Amino acid sequence: MNTERLKTKLLSLAATALVLTACGGSSDSDSPSPQPPTSEGPTWTAGVFADESNFVARCENPRSGTDIYGDPWPDQAGSHLHEKHWLRSWSNNTYLWYDEIQDQNPANFGLPTEYFAELKTEELTSSGAQKDNFHFFQDTNDYQQRVSSGASSGYGARFFLIQAAPPRKIVIAYTEPSSPATGAGLTRGTEILEIDGVDVINGSDTDTLNAGLFPASDGETHEFVVRDLGASTTRTVTMTSATVTADPVQNEQVFDTASGKVGYMQFNTFGTRIAEQEIIDAFVDFSNEGVQDLVVDLRYNGGGFLFISSQLAYMVAGQAQTQGQIYEESVWNDKHPNVNPVTGEDLNPIPFYNTTSDEATAPGGVLPSVNLNRVFVLSTSGTCSASEAFINGLRGIDVEVILIGDTTCGKPYGFYATDNCGTTYFTIQFRGENQKGFGQYADGFVPSSTDNGQDFVKGCVVADDFNHLLGDPDEAMLAAALEYQSSGTCPATVEKTAQRHSYKGQMPDNSLLKSQRVQERLFLEQNRIMNTPKELQQ
Repeated sequence: MNTERLKTKLLSLAATALVLTACGGSSDSDSPSPQPPTSEGPTWTAGVFADESNFVARCENPRSGTDIYGDPWPDQAGSHLHEKHWLRSWSNNTYLWYDEIQDQNPANFGLPTEYFAELKTEELTSSGAQKDNFHFFQDTNDYQQRVSSGASSGYGARFFLIQAAPPRKIVIAYTEPSSPATGAGLTRGTEILEIDGVDVINGSDTDTLNAGLFPASDGETHEFVVRDLGASTTRTVTMTSATVTADPVQNEQVFDTASGKVGYMQFNTFGTRIAEQEIIDAFVDFSNEGVQDLVVDLRYNGGGFLFISSQLAYMVAGQAQTQGQIYEESVWNDKHPNVNPVTGEDLNPIPFYNTTSDEATAPGGVLPSVNLNRVFVLSTSGTCSASEAFINGLRGIDVEVILIGDTTCGKPYGFYATDNCGTTYFTIQFRGENQKGFGQYADGFVPSSTDNGQDFVKGCVVADDFNHLLGDPDEAMLAAALEYQSSGTCPATVEKTAQRHSYKGQMPDNSLLKSQRVQERLFLEQNRIMNTPKELQQ
């Protein structure tokens, strides 16, 4: 069953109204008796939380019709105040750190999304970063489209802001096949120099730059001056935004080395259902080729469905190493030690899934595997959530992970993406722990010369190399992995300072990264969703 369908059904069952009214009176006189005022919505009492079912689907602008799956929307007439009270009660019930939310009167805020921004902890991690850096929302129609098909509006280019404030530097990290970007001949390493006549490097018109980089809808046309990878001259291209379907697995190949065959795949997202079949196809090829080592490139993979993350881990390790083992266990707040408050089911650990999902081409089919006790993972600070669960889950059963690149984003948390009145909200609701009970990596997994069994992982610090295409054995991260596979050590020429592309902390108001932060949270950090035991998203 699809996540949004389950959530819709849950909302439909719970949709009751709380409208306070007073009974009027009359008299025999010509003048009517004064009527008590009628409340326009729920009222707030500090520290008192009505059940969220009293406010759910009571909408300022109720939707009609059906969702993308054909289920009717559950909306009823209500108000923004009802929507805000639902957010308040829902957060108090399910937010992992509910007791760290400052309880404020919803009536003092405008839009529900403005109030939602306040419903989170402001505490910091041990490193001084924001404890909750993953609190966001998305239009429900856009979210459902992306999850069901992998499609979203744009050019099919992943922009990477090496330097967000002047002097800026923006390059393309990768492109999607059959997209406006590939149609314009853009590739990894292409530098963006000008957008709609505004200088990218030092220009002050960031509104124009942001509008060009992140079009709001299909059909927008923008002009770019670019310098292609390896070129000394520039050229001008025009791109029109369109709905682009992501290709999760790219550049799959096998390298013949002196120490055996090494498989490689670039895996960009767990967050679309087509990813399941694509990684299955890749592992059938790896198994047929008899690979003896594997490099999984997760440098831009911000997460997605946890069941696919578990499947991937199984396909690496195989049946003998995973049978009867825990992939991840979910820990909720202290109100819910044993029962999932969303599904009402008992909390049970997630295993290493060894079969295809119910929505696969062949449901229940046995997954391929390469039966390795070691895997190389390429990482950056964009490696997040379900990608980190993959690392943590394998380390929990003593499969060695060699981490090549940079410290991961630090998200051992998850949530159910929850629709209310046309907005899907993402709020941290649980923490994931592996077979050994470890899940405290809020500051990320760190490539290190030593392995502490927790957040320090054996590997090499290597900067992202935009001078080579992904999958090129001379690209710095992949080259380091191949060197380590051969010699057991990091290359002597490894760059010691990797580039940090972090979302932590506040962004300068005049930088482009502030907009990219929003864009990438929607595109990458879709985190965990659950509607059946196999459909957590992380």
